[in-house]
Amino acid sequence: MNGRNPKSTAQIAGHPMHPMLVPLPIACFIGALVTDVIFLATDNSGWPEASKWLLGFGIATAALAATTGIIDYMGDDRIRRTGDALKHMMANVAVVVIEIINLVTRLSNDAADDGVGSLGVFLSLAAVVVLGYSGWKGGDLVYKHRVGVHDTDDEPATTSVR
Repeated sequence: MNGRNPKSTAQIAGHPMHPMLVPLPIACFIGALVTDVIFLATDNSGWPEASKWLLGFGIATAALAATTGIIDYMGDDRIRRTGDALKHMMANVAVVVIEIINLVTRLSNDAADDGVGSLGVFLSLAAVVVLGYSGWKGGDLVYKHRVGVHDTDDEPATTSVR
């Protein structure tokens, strides 16, 4: 170890790509929960369709975010040694699996509510709860372990691994 912070290897001009991409699937998955709740409150048939689109776009953008996250994870041994990195990754995998099941359930459902009133809203809620945990662990990676944080001359570098 050279005493510097763990480095993000998936970057553009020194800026880590993973935190640039994660807001897209997060917004889509939270949006799917919101559109599910609105549908349940109003019974407007357009909302289940909006949920499907949000889930599909969220899954696609999650794949992009996951790619950069894996590159960062594999690119610096200090990141792999943090338990928080593995917890963050596993939580994100769980969210994507939940949302794939959520989308497949909706696409195969012929009912008027497109699966929102049965399983869909529960899956959307579960995914958002797990996203909260994953975000917490992602915050730990930056704020506790300083992953991807550039050192400055007036700030000491840290290499804490827990």
